Amino acid sequence: MKSSRRTDRFRVSRRRLVRSAFRSAVSVVLSVVVYFLLPLDHGLGIGTAIALAMSLVLFGGVVAWQVRTIATSEYPRLRAIEALATAGPIFLVIFSVAYALLSKNQAGSFSETLGRTEALYFTVTVFATVGFGDIVPVTETARVVTMVQMLSDVILVGMIARVLLGAVRIAEDARSAGPPGSEESG
Repeated sequence: MKSSRRTDRFRVSRRRLVRSAFRSAVSVVLSVVVYFLLPLDHGLGIGTAIALAMSLVLFGGVVAWQVRTIATSEYPRLRAIEALATAGPIFLVIFSVAYALLSKNQAGSFSETLGRTEALYFTVTVFATVGFGDIVPVTETARVVTMVQMLSDVILVGMIARVLLGAVRIAEDARSAGPPGSEESG
């Protein structure tokens, strides 16, 4: 009987793992598809800066929601991995859009003109802190946006990872404590 319970539990876990991997893959693909389909033909202005700031605030809200779902999840580690796999690409797309728009609207902002692929490449090299040097920000505006991304990268990797791991710990502690009222009084 114990063997059959373990097998059933393994099947449920494997099924959840496959579902989680599928949702993460769909999220990554959708993020990239939306990025390449977005109309990026409008000019730069205060509206663009506000849109970038609002995108980052919305991103923070999504991460906060994900932390809450991790803390209450039956499988918090799996949920945390899924949250990172979902949040990372969205974060990179936000800055890729900013760089593509900046390059299109302010010629000479970078050492070369950035199309969508080049903007995504630049965003990933900044995020990974490898900075190949083939594309560099030249204008003050491009450097400021790049610095904002660098600081956001540190926050994303440091604080958010810590918060997600904390949510996993809370969920695991709650699960190991058992349901409320299950402790013996006395």
